[in-house]
Amino acid sequence: MRVVELAGIGPGPFAAMLLADLGADVVRVDRTTPGGLVVLPQDRDVLARGRRSVAVDLKNPAGVDVVLDLVERADVLIEGFRPGVAERLGLGPDVCLTRNPRLVYGRMTGWGQDGPLAPSAGHDVNYVSVAGALDPIGRAGGPPQIPMNLVGDFAGGSMYLVVGVLAALLEARTSGEGQVIDAAIVDGTAHLLTMITNFQQVGAWNDQRGTNLLDSGAPFYDVYETSDGLWMSVGALEPQFYAEMVHLLELDDLPDRDDPRAWPQLRERLAARFAERTQAEWADLFEGTDACVAPVVPMREAPKHPHLAARGTYLEHEGVVQAAPAPRFSRTPAALGRTPSHPGTHTREALAAWGIGGVDALIESGAVVQREEPDPSAG
Repeated sequence: MRVVELAGIGPGPFAAMLLADLGADVVRVDRTTPGGLVVLPQDRDVLARGRRSVAVDLKNPAGVDVVLDLVERADVLIEGFRPGVAERLGLGPDVCLTRNPRLVYGRMTGWGQDGPLAPSAGHDVNYVSVAGALDPIGRAGGPPQIPMNLVGDFAGGSMYLVVGVLAALLEARTSGEGQVIDAAIVDGTAHLLTMITNFQQVGAWNDQRGTNLLDSGAPFYDVYETSDGLWMSVGALEPQFYAEMVHLLELDDLPDRDDPRAWPQLRERLAARFAERTQAEWADLFEGTDACVAPVVPMREAPKHPHLAARGTYLEHEGVVQAAPAPRFSRTPAALGRTPSHPGTHTREALAAWGIGGVDALIESGAVVQREEPDPSAG
């Protein structure tokens, strides 16, 4: 599968990374000069792994023609501009699908391609807040807590874009026609909330955050501090798992867990018990049991956890520790590909590989830029 990625930030690059991890030939079309939000240099940004970068001047008609030549040879295009920007560049769906009627054109935005907020700027926190996902997250009596950008950008955004692209590719095998995928973070986030909104509709979820079964309201689904200032996570929802936890904690005469009025007292008993030992001591005690209790592992330490290490969940690739491709395949395993590179490092190589002619002339004209990899031994 060949994918053209019009470079952006956040969910678009993550979707392209995922497709590259799974074996797609992804060409990332970068700007000739940096622009927008730059948190990491691209050659240090793991979200840019697995694909070749070409630097194209999209203000130059010859540069736009280069992208359209790539589109003609592609199965998928991914872009994450505000609505209307790709059209103004001459790379909108109508133009691209005219050049390649089988193209799957994936559009990644926060608000979507239409609606009152569609033209407005926003970021993950804004999208998840409007979609209804931010308000329920947090402790009782406290403010909403931001779940980093996992829920919006990557779960509600990237994953839904990839699902849409793959579904459209399957459909195109039958119909011979491409289509446009409007992947909006607000839509995906709302879809992720399906179970919780269902609970709410039937009266099984309170509007007050931090008082429900899965939001830290229940003392048997929460986190507890240990004697060394670290934490243990408790997910003993089912009665048999709860019984195992209580047995291992060596507690008796506990309040009724099925009575929410008793939850404050039950939480106090559990908190006092967990505070008596270190995280390592509790982790050793609960490991391999059905108590559904596990240590809260710091992000920096997660690659060293014995279970993740045994599975190879994290890998060190050319000196950078990063998550391995997921999910796992029995017959066609995914693997890490190219390391992130500077924009334009593969311009000549990628264009030639896709059958684009006259590359030297395009470089000379400035329509595209070939950037040489810096010498790591220099200065």
